[in-house]
Amino acid sequence: MSETTPNLALPLIVAAQAQKHVTHNEALALIDALLQMAVESMALAAPPASPAEGARYVVAPGATGAWAGRSGQIAIFSGGAFVFQTPRPGFLVYNRATSKLMLFGGTDWQDAAPGGEPPPFPISEVRIG
Repeated sequence: MSETTPNLALPLIVAAQAQKHVTHNEALALIDALLQMAVESMALAAPPASPAEGARYVVAPGATGAWAGRSGQIAIFSGGAFVFQTPRPGFLVYNRATSKLMLFGGTDWQDAAPGGEPPPFPISEVRIG
């Protein structure tokens, strides 16, 4: 059995685990960080000097320092340090610095609404309501 969930890689509590609250709290912190995600910036290649607790960033290409090797990942400032999550295809983030909705396509982040409007939702059937 896996030790993480398949979509968000949240830690699972395993049988006979001591200190279950630690795993549970870690999962809640990741849910809090990854749902309805708005990032401060996608242009920083190194961590900011004084990030706010809970601040999120998409690490820019060519990451350096504490973010080296983390380009494209989501950096979450939690508990006084950065934790990183690898985005999955289909992740959406709102970039506060540019006021743009961005989509992770599997290899890189792309503007989810390049013409200023969200792309049409693909509906293949008639729906009422």
